[in-house]
Amino acid sequence: MTKRNLLGLAVCLASTSAMALEPGEYRFNGFGTAAITHLGGADDAKGYGIQGQTTGTWRGDQLSKLGGQLSYGVADRLSATLQTVAKADQDQWHLEAEWAYLAYQVNNQLTLRAGRLRPGAFMFSETLDVGYAYPWLRLPDEVYSQMPISNYEGIDALYSLPVSFGTLNFQGSYGQATDREVFIHSLDGSLDVDYKELVTGSVSLATMNFGTLRYSYTESDLNLEMFGKFKGKFESLGHQYDNGSWLTNAEAIKRQSPLGTIESFYLMAGHRFGDYLPHVTYSQRDEKGEPGRQSSWAYGLNYSLTPSVTLKGEYKRVESTRGFSAGFVPDFSVLERTFDGDIVSIGADFIF
Repeated sequence: MTKRNLLGLAVCLASTSAMALEPGEYRFNGFGTAAITHLGGADDAKGYGIQGQTTGTWRGDQLSKLGGQLSYGVADRLSATLQTVAKADQDQWHLEAEWAYLAYQVNNQLTLRAGRLRPGAFMFSETLDVGYAYPWLRLPDEVYSQMPISNYEGIDALYSLPVSFGTLNFQGSYGQATDREVFIHSLDGSLDVDYKELVTGSVSLATMNFGTLRYSYTESDLNLEMFGKFKGKFESLGHQYDNGSWLTNAEAIKRQSPLGTIESFYLMAGHRFGDYLPHVTYSQRDEKGEPGRQSSWAYGLNYSLTPSVTLKGEYKRVESTRGFSAGFVPDFSVLERTFDGDIVSIGADFIF
């Protein structure tokens, strides 16, 4: 494994590596993204993305962020972790604690955590803000825009089981996320939402030669302003493979609630040529009931400038048959509900 991959792995595993700290020992990791993005060709759209921050002018507030993570050994087998991230939210920058938890390592296989944690809904849930840990500048929107919350307050348990051909990992969590805001395109604003009885279970198999396969299931009782109370369910299935030369990622999700059913997926492949990584991704999002589809092709080129800095450029062509329910934020004076756009993103992901 190359030096840059080792550093990336250190960031990816920062949330659990703190368990190995001795009492009084601490570890700090920093990470961030500096990037700009531009939307072209979508003349009837005000913007693109969950909050419409990608527009017809070059802007950096959707992709750029700066974070830090501090882990401290409190006592034997007990550690504390705090991760804060500064990023834009509806055109204003905020500093927020994404992680804040205590972890107790029962033994080499079982770890218990309590506090502010991330729901393990996606392949990249634990490194959601660490762009250095994945190949894209912007995660596939068709999949990663379907879980509006990035953390919750509660508990979880992590259990690993070595097998002859790899490692089985299990995670179960329980908690709630209250007083959160969800941006609604059709209202051009946010609604208050409470996630109660938030339960997630996941299992992954990390093999020695065939990559990692992962499945997760999440359900919660939701109380959404204007829509009342209902139960939501979320499933994901994903696979990752990286042999140092070839890199692939694939993920499919299904989100169900009385408000509708969403099915999304992406397929990504790339190949390293020295310090360069060209890659391509196809993504698709389908809304059942009142049919609507968004699909995209994304083409990227990464360059490892140093072991801790990766330069990235991406071009994404998006086609949507229902602008109100897909990634585009429409100009509401226009009744046309089909939007196509070209998104260009340029930037750098770094760790320190």
